[in-house]
Amino acid sequence: MTAMAERPNHMSPEEFRQRGYQAVDWVADYMARLGDFPVKSLVEPGDIRAMLPAEAPERGEDFTAVLADLDRVVLPGITHWQAPGFFAYFPANASGPSALADMVSSGLGAQGMLWDTGPAVTELEQHILDWLAIEMDLPERFRGNGVIQDSASSSTLCAILAARHRAGGIDALPSLVAYTSKQAHSSIVKGLRVAGIPAERVRSIATTPDYAMRADHLAYEIVQDRNDGLVPFFVAATVGTTSTTAIDPVTEVGWVASNFDAWLHVDAAFAGAAALCPEMRFLNAGLDAADSYVFNPHKWLLTNFDCSAFYVADRAGLNEALSITPEYLRNPASESGAVVDYRDWQVPLGRRFRALKLWFVLRHYGMEGLRAHMRRHIAWAAELTGWVEADNRFELAAPTVVSLVCFRHIDGNNATSRVLDAVNQSGKAYLTSTTIDDQLVLRVAIGSPQTEHQHVRELWNLIQSAA
Repeated sequence: MTAMAERPNHMSPEEFRQRGYQAVDWVADYMARLGDFPVKSLVEPGDIRAMLPAEAPERGEDFTAVLADLDRVVLPGITHWQAPGFFAYFPANASGPSALADMVSSGLGAQGMLWDTGPAVTELEQHILDWLAIEMDLPERFRGNGVIQDSASSSTLCAILAARHRAGGIDALPSLVAYTSKQAHSSIVKGLRVAGIPAERVRSIATTPDYAMRADHLAYEIVQDRNDGLVPFFVAATVGTTSTTAIDPVTEVGWVASNFDAWLHVDAAFAGAAALCPEMRFLNAGLDAADSYVFNPHKWLLTNFDCSAFYVADRAGLNEALSITPEYLRNPASESGAVVDYRDWQVPLGRRFRALKLWFVLRHYGMEGLRAHMRRHIAWAAELTGWVEADNRFELAAPTVVSLVCFRHIDGNNATSRVLDAVNQSGKAYLTSTTIDDQLVLRVAIGSPQTEHQHVRELWNLIQSAA
């Protein structure tokens, strides 16, 4: 007879409870000492792999040993995005309630591809995205039409696919043309490439001195393409570009797009969240003309990555572009038309319970708590802008719109690079740079949950010392 296979070493509920306490303690200790680590990891390529055994373990190991290796192996190779001295890129906020929700979501192991496979997964997501649309004063047409994607990149791809479908689908590909600003995120061009739009049919629209898209140049390019027998099908505007947080004139861009029946997608991945604050509602200007809109709660709303809020004005086009229904996915609820199946709103079939962490965050902080979180960063960015303007060694490279400050050394790129290297090698802070008009520019993105006013002041002192 064949011997019975050995039983896998599943954790019992009680063992999970004990190990869970240990894991939560480790995370809490990590949060408490975030300011003690070099913000940017200092390891060299291959260092982490060199600490790992050549072969996977044959037999299970004690959980305590696994936790210990978080300190030995993992932490040296972590750049600490939640550290108070993290000013690089846009923030990727994490918080206690969000992390706990991720744990609950993992424990539930729910698969929300259909309403039928997880009614709470779907309906909680629908309801919370409507909460946000109302609190941010987004156009009425977006309410009831929101979905959580993994990233703004995926959201943009879905918008492109819906726009392509509206313009005639695959058969129309040889004639389709898309338009975006020279300052737009690279994910837009990448999404177009994935959707079959080659680089030679993506128009890079000129920008103003403040790096916002020129609607007149957009109109000129579209007319030229129409005269050449091409079909303008997709326009991507940005509210808060990655390099400088420039804001495209969405009202004017939307007017041009609508007059040529092109889909208007608005990417507000970072800056859009600020519209929770009534005084920042200028960020919503022109959204009434948008066919789709995205912002990322995982950037500035204390919700762990990944959580991107994507809205469409008309869900039918998106669903038609992405829906394929084999027999094994049919069920009475879906057939009734009374429910939303989010598998038809995204490229993958499966989906995690992302709404749970957003729900935890909104309930823990409330709207006022989230507004306070962003308002502090906006105020500190304004203050840092004043410090830059008062120091004759530096000059602003772009207007400060929300919480990103862009500036450079007046002595040129080498001097700016020297400042950047000095700050990053100090271990106390981490900055990134961008290039604008061939000039190297420092980007100070204020948004980490643990950042306080003193950390902004300490960063400025570092910058001044390096200048």
